[in-house]
Amino acid sequence: MEELPLDQVRTLLAVVDEGTFDAAAVVLHVTPSAVSQRVKALEQRTGRVLLMRTKPVRATESGEVVVRFARQLARLERDARVELGLAAEQGPERVPVAVNADSLATWFLTALTRVPQEPPVCFELHREDEAHTTALLREGQVMAAVTSSPHPVAGCTVRLLGLARYLAVATPEFAARHLTGSLAEDLTEAPTVVFDRRDELQDAFVRSLTRGRSGAGRIRHMVPASDGFRDAVVAGLGWGLVPEPQAVPLLRAGRLVELAPGRPLDVPLYWQQWKLDSPALSSVAEAVAAVAAEALLPRDGRAAPGLPGLA
Repeated sequence: MEELPLDQVRTLLAVVDEGTFDAAAVVLHVTPSAVSQRVKALEQRTGRVLLMRTKPVRATESGEVVVRFARQLARLERDARVELGLAAEQGPERVPVAVNADSLATWFLTALTRVPQEPPVCFELHREDEAHTTALLREGQVMAAVTSSPHPVAGCTVRLLGLARYLAVATPEFAARHLTGSLAEDLTEAPTVVFDRRDELQDAFVRSLTRGRSGAGRIRHMVPASDGFRDAVVAGLGWGLVPEPQAVPLLRAGRLVELAPGRPLDVPLYWQQWKLDSPALSSVAEAVAAVAAEALLPRDGRAAPGLPGLA
């Protein structure tokens, strides 16, 4: 493949970010016709369709590769300007990261407080389910992600952060009303709290009890917020899998009961990031790994130092 002209690559990125050819033209200070010609020339050069001409436009799978390259190129240019002392007018460094709601509610923000702020760093967090954060990496929307996938996205590195432990819990009143027989059978019928339609944690837990025969019940209350999810379980709307750090205080206070003591659900979390020599990204990665080592369980599932338990 021939070299990718930088003006065409940057134009494609502008179109994806702005959503339309006209809006990209305003940002680039050129005509919409020039934007269209650059994108067409880039598609001819690569021999592939890079954009779906919808409103807003969307990158194709091949377009995502070029968009990711464009973002990495912009990052390298910025880092070079910083090292040359030419970046004072550019403002703070922007680091977009995808993170799941439970990590965001329990430990991830602590990691961000440990990132050095000289030079200043501006965090741009994208909340997404841990099973789907890699899609944002693949699309080039973020530089790094907390994910449950151990398989690196093209152009990214991956490292294990630890295991996020979830406990199946409900209120004592809910358990007395709905869970009076076989737990495995009762959970296939009892009202369940889920994060959203893609949340499969509760189903995975029930399948572990029923040996894959059944998932959670048909009555599913969708609460797409980590704290709201916990509060919905505490309110008695249903049972659910709550992160251990959130569940333990409520178990100790008697507001919740553990449905299957000794049978937690452990979800491995990984850190994926661009293969990019970026000081800001490296600082974030180091802080995330350090706090994850304190807050999550190691691979063998034994409690990390300082992690609260039921004892």
